[in-house]
Amino acid sequence: MRAVWAAMIIIALATPAFAQQKHMQEYGQPDKDKTDAEKAADKAAADAYKRSLGNIPDKAPQDPWGTMRNDAPKPAATKTAKSKSRTGSADAKAQ
Repeated sequence: MRAVWAAMIIIALATPAFAQQKHMQEYGQPDKDKTDAEKAADKAAADAYKRSLGNIPDKAPQDPWGTMRNDAPKPAATKTAKSKSRTGSADAKAQ
Protein backbone atom coordinates (compact mmCIF):
# COMPACT_ATOMS: atom_id res chain seq x y z
CA MET A 1 0.00 0.00 0.00
CA ARG A 2 2.85 2.36 0.80
CA ALA A 3 4.37 1.70 -2.62
CA VAL A 4 1.11 2.73 -4.30
CA TRP A 5 0.95 5.97 -2.29
CA ALA A 6 4.62 6.71 -3.04
CA ALA A 7 4.03 6.18 -6.78
CA MET A 8 0.94 8.43 -6.73
CA ILE A 9 2.87 11.21 -4.96
CA ILE A 10 5.74 11.00 -7.45
CA ILE A 11 3.31 11.11 -10.39
CA ALA A 12 1.45 14.04 -8.85
CA LEU A 13 4.67 16.00 -8.43
CA ALA A 14 6.01 15.17 -11.91
CA THR A 15 2.82 15.99 -13.86
CA PRO A 16 3.14 19.84 -13.68
CA ALA A 17 6.74 19.63 -14.87
CA PHE A 18 5.74 17.67 -17.97
CA ALA A 19 2.90 20.09 -18.67
CA GLN A 20 5.30 23.05 -18.80
CA GLN A 21 7.68 21.55 -21.34
CA LYS A 22 7.34 22.63 -24.94
CA HIS A 23 7.03 19.90 -27.53
CA MET A 24 10.46 19.18 -28.98
CA GLN A 25 10.88 18.42 -32.65
CA GLU A 26 12.09 14.87 -33.09
CA TYR A 27 14.89 13.88 -35.42
CA GLY A 28 13.70 13.53 -39.01
CA GLN A 29 10.47 15.50 -38.58
CA PRO A 30 9.92 18.26 -41.14
CA ASP A 31 10.04 21.84 -39.92
CA LYS A 32 6.71 23.42 -39.14
CA ASP A 33 5.62 26.25 -41.39
CA LYS A 34 5.62 29.66 -39.76
CA THR A 35 2.51 31.77 -39.72
CA ASP A 36 2.42 35.15 -41.44
CA ALA A 37 2.58 36.89 -38.06
CA GLU A 38 5.72 34.92 -37.08
CA LYS A 39 7.35 35.70 -40.44
CA ALA A 40 6.55 39.41 -40.04
CA ALA A 41 7.90 39.42 -36.47
CA ASP A 42 11.15 37.75 -37.60
CA LYS A 43 11.57 40.25 -40.45
CA ALA A 44 10.89 43.20 -38.11
CA ALA A 45 13.45 41.88 -35.62
CA ALA A 46 16.07 41.44 -38.37
CA ASP A 47 15.44 44.97 -39.67
CA ALA A 48 15.69 46.45 -36.17
CA TYR A 49 18.98 44.63 -35.64
CA LYS A 50 20.41 46.00 -38.90
CA ARG A 51 19.30 49.53 -37.97
CA SER A 52 20.90 49.23 -34.54
CA LEU A 53 24.22 48.23 -36.12
CA GLY A 54 24.15 51.49 -38.08
CA ASN A 55 23.91 53.49 -34.84
CA ILE A 56 27.27 52.26 -33.56
CA PRO A 57 29.91 54.94 -34.23
CA ASP A 58 33.16 53.97 -35.92
CA LYS A 59 36.12 54.28 -33.58
CA ALA A 60 39.81 54.35 -34.32
CA PRO A 61 41.83 51.48 -32.94
CA GLN A 62 42.71 52.16 -29.34
CA ASP A 63 45.96 51.35 -27.58
CA PRO A 64 45.41 51.47 -23.81
CA TRP A 65 49.13 50.92 -23.13
CA GLY A 66 50.24 53.55 -25.65
CA THR A 67 51.30 56.06 -22.99
CA MET A 68 53.29 53.44 -21.12
CA ARG A 69 55.63 52.35 -23.88
CA ASN A 70 58.13 54.34 -25.90
CA ASP A 71 58.19 54.22 -29.65
CA ALA A 72 61.99 54.36 -29.76
CA PRO A 73 63.76 51.06 -29.08
CA LYS A 74 65.93 50.92 -25.98
CA PRO A 75 69.70 50.69 -26.52
CA ALA A 76 71.22 47.31 -25.84
CA ALA A 77 72.46 46.96 -22.29
CA THR A 78 76.21 46.56 -22.01
CA LYS A 79 77.84 44.33 -19.45
CA THR A 80 79.27 46.25 -16.53
CA ALA A 81 81.99 45.17 -14.18
CA LYS A 82 80.69 42.99 -11.38
CA SER A 83 80.64 44.65 -8.02
CA LYS A 84 82.65 43.01 -5.26
CA SER A 85 79.99 43.42 -2.61
CA ARG A 86 77.60 40.55 -2.43
CA THR A 87 75.52 41.54 0.56
CA GLY A 88 73.85 44.67 -0.72
CA SER A 89 74.52 48.29 -1.54
CA ALA A 90 77.50 50.32 -0.42
CA ASP A 91 75.25 52.56 1.69
CA ALA A 92 74.28 49.65 3.89
CA LYS A 93 77.94 48.85 4.65
CA ALA A 94 78.83 52.47 5.48
CA GLN A 95 76.58 52.49 8.53
